[in-house]
Amino acid sequence: QVQLVESGGGLVQPGGSLTLSCTASGIAFGSYAVGWYRQAPGDQRRYAASITGTGDTVYADSTKGRFTLSRDNAKSTAYLQMSSLKPEDTGVYYCNLWGTNYWGQGTQVTVSS
Repeated sequence: QVQLVESGGGLVQPGGSLTLSCTASGIAFGSYAVGWYRQAPGDQRRYAASITGTGDTVYADSTKGRFTLSRDNAKSTAYLQMSSLKPEDTGVYYCNLWGTNYWGQGTQVTVSS
């Protein structure tokens, strides 16, 4: 049974930093790219960034320069380091194994003073 579990969300002040984790089980994690998406209240789920199995990264314009992706295939975990956070970064963050229907349950990030 394949599972993805996100963690690391929380409340942070504007300008602050937070690191999210996405840990997979039941699948050959290193064979898949990992996509990160976020869903703000009342909005659709939107693409934030992605990382290939070998570590190549792509960022949405809204996250470029502030978010950094990495992964540890030995731990079956991908990381999303977020810095210079803004209130508009608030939302539920999800990870997905690219090309599959496997999603995590999401982790809430709230950026507020």
